[in-house]
Amino acid sequence: MVIGSPPSSHHGVRRVMCLREVSAGGALARLERTGRGWWWAGNDEGRRELLAIPFPHPDSYAERDDELMAREPHAEAFEDDAAYRTAWRAWADEADRFEDLKTAGAVVIQEHGCGFSTLLALTGSLAGTVWWDGRATCDRIVPLSLDHVPGARPVQFREWLEHGSWALLPPDWGPPLAPDPVVHR
Repeated sequence: MVIGSPPSSHHGVRRVMCLREVSAGGALARLERTGRGWWWAGNDEGRRELLAIPFPHPDSYAERDDELMAREPHAEAFEDDAAYRTAWRAWADEADRFEDLKTAGAVVIQEHGCGFSTLLALTGSLAGTVWWDGRATCDRIVPLSLDHVPGARPVQFREWLEHGSWALLPPDWGPPLAPDPVVHR
């Protein structure tokens, strides 16, 4: 299903109804019909354009991330402060856009405070999988998974509903006792 356009089949209608029902309970960002189509409350409307881009696996951009960080301008490399500020502003704009692209094709479905959130990939080969955005402290986006061996498969949305984000984080990432699942059955 592409959020932002009407469902094209009965199957798509069922998915929208499931997401609306779950979001109505308050555990998730509420899925709403807007003038521009379906969208999650609290997600930046400007991010809609990024849904056309497939959600990237975090391993796919690690090298580019390192290269960008290595190019950060430093004041001592410039003869005057104005030239440094101009170069740094251009670099920061590039870095901000790159950070946005790390979550292209996904929406925030749950906020956890302190800059942490749960993402649902909507486009690309990872569509339907759920991820933890931990960039606030460790600069990483990691798959939420039932099995945390290297290369473990990220959980699907329905699995996430049964367990919740905290229970699906890698060891030593969450609180000692996992909170309740997202949806109580």
